[in-house]
Amino acid sequence: MLGILILAAVLFALGWAFGVSLRARLVVLGAIWVAMVLAHLAMPADAPFRVSTGGDVRPWLVLALVALALWGYRTGLKRLRARAVRHEAAHAASMQKQPLFSEAELNRYARHMILREVGGPGQRALKQARVLVIGAGGLGSPALLYLAAAGVGTIGVIDDDGVETSNLQRQIIHTDLTIGMPKVFSAQEQMEALNPFISVKPYHRRLDEETARKLFAEYDLILDGTDNFDTRFLVNRIAVETRTPLIAAAITQWEGQISLYDPARGGPCYQCVFPERPADGLAPSCAEAGVIAPLPGVLGSMMALEAVKHLTGAGATLRGAMLIYDGLYGETRRIAVKQRADCPVCKQTHEETAP
Repeated sequence: MLGILILAAVLFALGWAFGVSLRARLVVLGAIWVAMVLAHLAMPADAPFRVSTGGDVRPWLVLALVALALWGYRTGLKRLRARAVRHEAAHAASMQKQPLFSEAELNRYARHMILREVGGPGQRALKQARVLVIGAGGLGSPALLYLAAAGVGTIGVIDDDGVETSNLQRQIIHTDLTIGMPKVFSAQEQMEALNPFISVKPYHRRLDEETARKLFAEYDLILDGTDNFDTRFLVNRIAVETRTPLIAAAITQWEGQISLYDPARGGPCYQCVFPERPADGLAPSCAEAGVIAPLPGVLGSMMALEAVKHLTGAGATLRGAMLIYDGLYGETRRIAVKQRADCPVCKQTHEETAP
């Protein structure tokens, strides 16, 4: 049997040397195999030729099975390679259709792109993102500036107030020259001056339910920097309804808190954590209780940072956790927050997303 196999190998090699096609060489090998099988089936068991070529047809059948297995492996490998090539070509074509960064943008975002957790794909995700910021006040000011600086492609801002002198102690996006101007236009002016490669959409109006439902559907992420519970509950309810992630923060005097509320992806909603509006006087506004100037900057910057992490997939966000900051004593605490089974706002969402 070994002699026949050596002969077949020699014939195969000679065919390759003389330029015979692979198909023709395989036909020759197949013919030799068929002849051996027929010979073993036709000859008596003690025939000298049959004895010298293995004495049994089964080794030749096993050889055929091995050859078929190798052929199947080779064919499957070729198909996988062809599929990979098609996938690479499709991916390259889709990447070419997506907006590219200009040279000026590459220089602007270079410090982002060298971060392993962000890189080029993360910066592209930021450029294609749409973020709505509710309130252009103390929390909204730093959040808006850092979202613009980070390169978030479309930033909406809604606020119905105008710039007042008392705002300038902490609302750093506004200036003395913009006193009396609607906050959304003052913010737009500063954001576009900081980064001309973004699109700012100002909405100078009060946020009501109809407006919220229309706007939230157009954005990937909501940042809530408002200072009253009625608006926060409204924002949370519509965010849950539209399945839009919500980053909300609150401040008073020296303290602040922030979390990412995203029940559509396993986290609690705002009303899971704060089921009821506090009684009058228990949660005074900044105008009533006061606030230290840099505190909104700290929490507003945290909001922008959480937004960047959420949009790029970097690190671990505050979904399912709340960060509490005490500026007076320089203390930070992180506590877990969970979905509430009887929450009237997101109970249905929990049931839809339950495994």
